Amino acid sequence: MKFFLVFLFVFSLCMLGHVSGAGIRISNELKFKKLLWIRCYSKDDVIGPKTIPIGDQFENIFNLNIWGTTRFMCTLKQGPNYRHYQNFTAFKLFGVKDQGGIWDWRAREDGIYLKKEGGSHIKNPVDMHKEYDWIN
Repeated sequence: MKFFLVFLFVFSLCMLGHVSGAGIRISNELKFKKLLWIRCYSKDDVIGPKTIPIGDQFENIFNLNIWGTTRFMCTLKQGPNYRHYQNFTAFKLFGVKDQGGIWDWRAREDGIYLKKEGGSHIKNPVDMHKEYDWIN
């Protein structure tokens, strides 16, 4: 019984380390005073719809599940007529050892840019680069 309790204690410490926070940040870097409309969702949560003024950002920090399957999908639309849009995976874990980090998205006139921020436990870290074009 003593070994079982030690096992449970060590296992709990490992899981607490893994169920740490991660998140998405979406910034409006559009020109000409355009608003950015956002709506994001996961299996358990819905964020928005929200509008972000130029120069502002939205950040959502959340806990990861222990199976390494946390995922958020987002839709972004450019104002004022919201004809230009993009649907994409805004956050995705790459296994149980991935701790996610902050996925920093920037809406710009020529597309949507991504940078993954965080420590050494992030799978596939990337510097700022253009990830998606706008759909007309």
